Order: sequence, then C-alpha cells, then structure tokens
Amino acid sequence: MAIYLPALSAHDVSFPKLHRALADPDGLLAMGGDLSTERLISAYSQAIFPWFSDGDPLLWWSPSVRAVFAPNTVTLNRTLRKQLQRYNLTFSVNRAFSDVIASCAAPRAKQPSTWILPEIQQAYIQLHLQGHAHSIEVWQQDKLVGGLYGVLVGQLFCGESMFNLIPNAAKLALIALQHHLQQVADGWIDCQLVNPFLLQLGVIPMPRADYVRLLQQYRQLSTPTAHWQAKTIWLDKSHA
Repeated sequence: MAIYLPALSAHDVSFPKLHRALADPDGLLAMGGDLSTERLISAYSQAIFPWFSDGDPLLWWSPSVRAVFAPNTVTLNRTLRKQLQRYNLTFSVNRAFSDVIASCAAPRAKQPSTWILPEIQQAYIQLHLQGHAHSIEVWQQDKLVGGLYGVLVGQLFCGESMFNLIPNAAKLALIALQHHLQQVADGWIDCQLVNPFLLQLGVIPMPRADYVRLLQQYRQLSTPTAHWQAKTIWLDKSHA
C-alpha cells in the first residue's frame, strides 16, 4: 500500500500537525528537510524526532504512545547499589559527549547496524555545543563504560540512546540523569518508544496527547546553564 508523506522544505523548519502522523507505521509524520540545530529544536519542542536508517530519506516521527519516566521513578535497587560499589564507578555530565554518542552508535551483538549515522552524530554534537544536548558518562577509573545522551527541552529531558560496556552501566546512567535533573527540575524523562527494557525500569506508556500537554508545560521552563557545565556528578547511594 502506498503512503503519502509531506516533504519538508529546506527553507522552513515547521512541521505538519501531529494528527497527520500515520498509524502504520505508527507516528511517521514527514520526510526530508535537514538536521540543522534550528529544525531539531523545532521538532523536539513539538513532540517530534528524527529516526531513519542508512539509505533511507530523513524521516520524522511522533508516535501515538511515548515512553516516559515520571519524577522519582528511576531508582537504585539493592543489586545496582552493590554493582555501583563493586565496580567503583563515578559519573559525570557533558565531559565526553562525542565519545558517548560514538559509543551509542557502535555495533552491538544483537544490533549490528545503527540509526545513529555520522550525520546524526554531527547534528547532535552541534546541539551539544550550543547547549541543547547533554550526556551522562559512567566511568571506571579513566575508562568510559556507560552513558547516555539526549536533548533538554526546557525542563524535560528527551533521551536519545544509551550504552554500557559493563552490566547495568546504562541503567546507572539513567538513574544519575534523573538524580541530576531533579536538583533543578521535577525530573521528567522522555525515552520516545516503549520497549521491554524500559518497561522493566518503570517507564510509563503515555498517549501522545498527554505527552504533548506535558511537553507544553515544561518546555517554557529552564534550568541553570551552570548545572549542565562539564563536571563530575555524584550519585547518592541512598537515592531510592
């Protein structure tokens, strides 16, 4: 069955209305345009994100259900506390953004290909340099063993991808992110698409309309710039 997708203009960063997103494949909204910082900021502020594979056109999505972590829901359990102590891990924010996104793009045992193509990496590095995208790093001594990156829209963090080189490092990065965010904001985290891994961690499947209302509430708020300066951050072992 043929489908029609609006083609975005190279000179206009606006998007079609969300009700025009397809039901199959769920959330596919438009194609084309570019990955400029201005367009990406416009997209995230409207509950839209890019997602495409090598050889595909640039595709834009707004799924009917979003994966969202509410405040105080990403917590340390007993196993993670032991792992945190066992591996002697430390955490940082924005100390190795380029390394984190490259590690997220690296091939994995069950995922030999990646959607985090070189053009995606460069686009989000530019977002980072302009203060819109941030990373959380997990270190074992001087080795980067886990992390995540995403886009901050006001006080809502839109997670993009995560990785780990030791067990549960990605989970610990997510906990560190919410703990860090909640020092200056409520702590909402969007993870875009629901999957079994996120459900296991406590993600809430949120209908698009509810997510848009949440986004509209938090995108007008801000967090202090200094809070996202490159630095070591501390994960309170009692955080639960």
